[in-house]
Amino acid sequence: MLKKVVLVIGFLSTFSTSFAQHESAVVSATETSVSKNVSEEVAAPLSEAEKIKSENKAYIDHHLLDGHSFDIMVSKNADGTETHIGFPLPVIFYDGANGFHTMMSSAFHHGDEVVESKGGHYTLSHEKIYKTDANGTLTMDEAGHATNEKVLDLSLTKSVLMILVTGLLMILIFGSIARNYKKSLVPSGSAKILEPVILFIRDDIAKPNIGPNYKKYMSYLLTIFFFILFLNIFGLMPFGINVTGNIAITFALALLTFLITQFTANKNYWQHIFWMPGLPWPMKIVMMPIEIIGLFIKPFSLLIRLFANMSAGHIIVMSLIALIYYFQNVIAGVAFPFLTFVIYLLEVLVAFLQAYIFTMLSAVYFGMANEEHHHEEAH
Repeated sequence: MLKKVVLVIGFLSTFSTSFAQHESAVVSATETSVSKNVSEEVAAPLSEAEKIKSENKAYIDHHLLDGHSFDIMVSKNADGTETHIGFPLPVIFYDGANGFHTMMSSAFHHGDEVVESKGGHYTLSHEKIYKTDANGTLTMDEAGHATNEKVLDLSLTKSVLMILVTGLLMILIFGSIARNYKKSLVPSGSAKILEPVILFIRDDIAKPNIGPNYKKYMSYLLTIFFFILFLNIFGLMPFGINVTGNIAITFALALLTFLITQFTANKNYWQHIFWMPGLPWPMKIVMMPIEIIGLFIKPFSLLIRLFANMSAGHIIVMSLIALIYYFQNVIAGVAFPFLTFVIYLLEVLVAFLQAYIFTMLSAVYFGMANEEHHHEEAH
């Protein structure tokens, strides 16, 4: 029992320590952006509570963003300098005037330095690369957004790195399972754990929802399930990984399901969309736009559901930790770590549940695209 308590306290302290260390980084980043903004007005002084609230919000926003470097945590030294614990990533971007540029993200010094490349000057602000002058001047609009010219960013960011790591991990795991099955049908190694999951996807998701043609969709269903699951699990680690909480990623996954559904559909599927059988012709005309809209609502619901659930989980966990620093008393120091741990356990369930729901709904859409005509039999 004592060991379990120690493990729980150690886990929560990892989150709390990371949060405290990042607070100083948020303050420094705010000061840097202010120095770059030549048109920013002097704001009224904030109270201590408002300052903490603003810093907490900035940190949560930073946690949800993608990153050009893989920073695990940031510590502030006694002399005021910062030590970033992590490693830089390759930065690749295209500027219409100066062509392609390549460098490591460390050249930007986390947004503190202006990079000169091929005669142009560039700076990193809120994980976006802007074209600027030698002084790193950023012009802000009324909403506080930089109006400088952006570049076409093709960098290997933290999210891209985790996607590649997840893909490589899946190739290693399932490649090993495939080789072992060629030698013996008795599962060994990771197959002992993953075979029941694979059979569950085949027998309880693919077959009931797709029907006889389920085999041609199995490779996609297995890939999408484990891809989302592994990324969700990586997102539970306190390293600022939030791939499935990025709407661009969930959009790409939903787009794959949408394209596969449309390109593998039979003529009965399209007939039900454009000329619904068994209805009077005036109702067919009424139903046609509704069905066409439904084509796009289905993948939209997929991408929003995954994005919203995973982002909300990260926000809730980080907000509960932030409340410890906002209230700064014994009750908050005891209650909120406990609530954080409870929500974290719920997030573990959500990580599996969202992978299951995405796979299940994809299978349902594939089944609708392959459904045969039964109206004559019904009449």
